[in-house]
Amino acid sequence: MTLVTALYVGLFYAATIILVVGIALRIKKYAQTPSPLKIPTMPAPRTETGVALRMFREVVFFESLFRSNKWTWIFGYLFHFGLLLVLLRHLRYFTEPVWFWVNWVQPFGKYAAFAMVAGLLGLWARRFLVDRVRYISTPSDHLMLALLVGIGMSGLGMDYVSHTDIVSVKAFFLGLMHFSPQPLPGDPFLLVHLGLVATLMIIFPISKLLHAPGVFFSPTRNQTDSSRERRHIAPWAEQLEAGER
Repeated sequence: MTLVTALYVGLFYAATIILVVGIALRIKKYAQTPSPLKIPTMPAPRTETGVALRMFREVVFFESLFRSNKWTWIFGYLFHFGLLLVLLRHLRYFTEPVWFWVNWVQPFGKYAAFAMVAGLLGLWARRFLVDRVRYISTPSDHLMLALLVGIGMSGLGMDYVSHTDIVSVKAFFLGLMHFSPQPLPGDPFLLVHLGLVATLMIIFPISKLLHAPGVFFSPTRNQTDSSRERRHIAPWAEQLEAGER
């Protein structure tokens, strides 16, 4: 095993542990955080089924973003939809035999990387060109976008600039999954791409990208508008009423 292979084996094992444990702890924290008030964004559904449908529209179609800003919605949807196809395409590196539908995704996922990068560049330009967005943008926002753009550009580099040995890459990741590391090609674009991906995995649990699981725990989205049908009493008020009795 070469030094480069050993470094990337250790890097990806560490990044995977940090990613899984970090997200699990964050989700646990979200789930245990109380929502003492009814604060759904109006107009809000009155039933649990309505909440589920609203959440579906929000996650799949970015409904609230569409109503808020059409340009941001376009760039955001380009990025997220392109990212989804790219991730599905990458499943071929972790499955053997490759699932039939993953084979169908391959040509779409290859070109979806362009949509992903275009969406990211549009979102990044927004942080420079829109005054109110530029005012609230922090260095971490720009660094996160730069990281994502770097991942996309280095991935495109392997497809259109300097091809890498994808058979060896697949053997490397299958080896990681079975705790039997295999040699990793030393192509520059590949090493940069994998290094950036591992960096993203490490910082994901402490970044704003946690809106991905966090949206399901947002009280403005997951609450029913039942304040007129059911009286809400905060825990401290319940104790006070019980003491008065």
